[in-house]
Amino acid sequence: MNTTNRVQLTGNIGNKPEIKTFDSGNKLARFSMATTEEYTTKKGEKATDTQWHYITAWGKLVDLIESELDKGSLVSVDGKLVTRNYTDKNGVKKYITEIVANDVLIKKA
Repeated sequence: MNTTNRVQLTGNIGNKPEIKTFDSGNKLARFSMATTEEYTTKKGEKATDTQWHYITAWGKLVDLIESELDKGSLVSVDGKLVTRNYTDKNGVKKYITEIVANDVLIKKA
């Protein structure tokens, strides 16, 4: 059985993307992104739910992110969910789920 891991999100960048260049020349971009859903409660009141997502990107996509994106930019991200773990400075194992971007499309407001 073949399964697909694909995520598509449209939202606003929460901070200026962080760019890291490795000794090998490879580049990594990281940024947070907010998506907001509006809905009506059972009482008929309008409400919003904002979710924050962590995005990473590699390779040539980093050049676009570095030159075009800033805090507040409206973008669509296409990628896959990845969960990784690390041990913090206190020796506690932590888990993080992020989206590894395959494509980023800048939306004009």
